[in-house]
Amino acid sequence: MQDKQASLLTLEQYIPYRLSILSNKVSALVAQAYKNKFALSITEWRIMAVLGEYSDISADEISNKTQIEKSIISRAVNSLLKRSLIERYISKEDKRRSEIRLSSTGYDVYAEIVPASLAYEEELLRCLSEDEQAVFSNIMSKLDEHAQTLNFLKDS
Repeated sequence: MQDKQASLLTLEQYIPYRLSILSNKVSALVAQAYKNKFALSITEWRIMAVLGEYSDISADEISNKTQIEKSIISRAVNSLLKRSLIERYISKEDKRRSEIRLSSTGYDVYAEIVPASLAYEEELLRCLSEDEQAVFSNIMSKLDEHAQTLNFLKDS
């Protein structure tokens, strides 16, 4: 039976598995740049990265942009609030809505991490030609857009 099961799926060739493993490897390597110096977890950095680009958004919006569970986002937001790296306030337009932004200190940390993150990305992509990098980026965008249209697994 085990031989038959092995022929059904080869993990090392299964795209979702490969993407997950690659994402974990890349995240772990980049995380060392900010974990040691700033004591940030991967989730905390992702929240700060989102807020660096999209200020004044809710925790739900952060969860949607990062595709990280709301409960995990909530714990990381609380940690960042305690460290005064982000600020949370009530929206002026909708008193039921809580919004989050980087604090001044948080922005300073963000501004220090971004160059290191971009340098790591450049180093990672160095094994690809400029044309391959463009194709890779295009393929990732296409896969992302297509994945958003796939609903067949949601109900099973």
